[in-house]
Amino acid sequence: MVRTPLTPEERRRGERFGALLRAARGERSMTDVAAAAGISAETLRKIETGRAPTPAFFTVAALAATLDVSLDTLAGACAVPGPEAPASAPADRAVHAA
Repeated sequence: MVRTPLTPEERRRGERFGALLRAARGERSMTDVAAAAGISAETLRKIETGRAPTPAFFTVAALAATLDVSLDTLAGACAVPGPEAPASAPADRAVHAA
């Protein structure tokens, strides 16, 4: 199966998502977080670096639970800013505007 190249927006979305996960992980090691979420450290590394911009829902849910981050916050990081939600809007506002 050949994957189509990521669009610039898909890359930016993956980078925003990854940055949020890295910030939520804090000082915890990637290996510890991945094991607690039931995923491989390689998968977490790809997600955090934006190379896996569309992780499976259950992967996202497991990471959210492990990192104690709401799914709304994660969705807000991935939302495409629209006219009602500027890029600098808080995550909760971006989720409601999406």
